[in-house]
Amino acid sequence: MSTRKNQNEKEIVFYCTLTCHNWIPLFEITNFYDSIYTWFDFLKKTKNKVVGYVIMPNHLHVLIYVDKSSLIINKLVANGKRFMAYEIVERLKQMQNIELLQQLGNAVSISEKKKGKLHQVFQRSFD
Repeated sequence: MSTRKNQNEKEIVFYCTLTCHNWIPLFEITNFYDSIYTWFDFLKKTKNKVVGYVIMPNHLHVLIYVDKSSLIINKLVANGKRFMAYEIVERLKQMQNIELLQQLGNAVSISEKKKGKLHQVFQRSFD
């Protein structure tokens, strides 16, 4: 599945992969696993279902059933990535990992910087 095209289908299961920027093991570095489960809880509260998942140190595979009353999968994943990115950046700040924060900051494109984006935590797309 490509995010360059909106996937409008509902009442089906999508297989999604979210990958940290440059395959950096951000989930492991920030001990982020609890926040991934928080995103799963949000999906469940919005009547979607997490059918299965695998969390790796630098990426996540998840099977998401999209309810008919839900946002489309593109929006669900975009919102999840945004939520998780903010939390990862906050944890890196608490850890005072300036080098990694600078690396993620340098990865932001000029056009995204103009929009106010500060860090590139995930790959720009998802599968």
